[in-house]
Amino acid sequence: MARNPKWTRDELILAMDLYFEVNPSHTSEKNPQIVALSHLLNQLPIHPRSKTNSSFRNPNGVYMKMCNYLRLDPEYRGTGLASGSELDEAVWDEFYPNLKRLRQVANAIRENYKYLTPPGERAEDAKPTDEDDEFPEGKILFRLHKIKERNPSLVKAKKDKVFKTTGRLGCEICNFDFKEFYGKQGQGFAECHHNNPVSDLDTKKLVKISELSIVCANCHRMIHRIRPWLKVEELRNILVKRTLQA
Repeated sequence: MARNPKWTRDELILAMDLYFEVNPSHTSEKNPQIVALSHLLNQLPIHPRSKTNSSFRNPNGVYMKMCNYLRLDPEYRGTGLASGSELDEAVWDEFYPNLKRLRQVANAIRENYKYLTPPGERAEDAKPTDEDDEFPEGKILFRLHKIKERNPSLVKAKKDKVFKTTGRLGCEICNFDFKEFYGKQGQGFAECHHNNPVSDLDTKKLVKISELSIVCANCHRMIHRIRPWLKVEELRNILVKRTLQA
């Protein structure tokens, strides 16, 4: 029988969120909320069905994962399970200082996962990208965020408006303009960043042009990499300060 895939950020965020509702040291895998989370994890569009077996994220597995968090909880007087992963620790360190954000992100995953289709069965479909690994809120919200950023009609409308207003498509952070640097080959090329936090993601809500910013690929990647995200103007201020210090 094939081994089940490793836990992802999305799954660990949901398990950590439930940890603070249901203390695993005072319950068992039969807890209805743990059973419900097991069912939810089996619905998430993350792992191809061919890569899982009958024990995939069953209530006992969910309960054991929550017990891994006990070892990281400074308020727990016992030892917890010592077999947790480095990603367990990374997610704990990311969200423990801000449990309100943890709840927001967990709720956003619960409310929006159904709008994505499951990954394909090819190995490359299931293979995580660097951005998947770096995105603190996990694969699901990252995919939904990118869908909003890459909406062709919206991106075109944003670029047209900026070009009409400024006569160029300069990055709003570093001012890089692909046409000015690469000539005709770079004409019209730029990326769009959706400025709203992913924890506020609402797939039923239309994205406004004003919610997008024109950015170059490098600055866009830096925005996605910083945890939590910086706003466009905050990353711009960092760049200005470092330029002045150079």
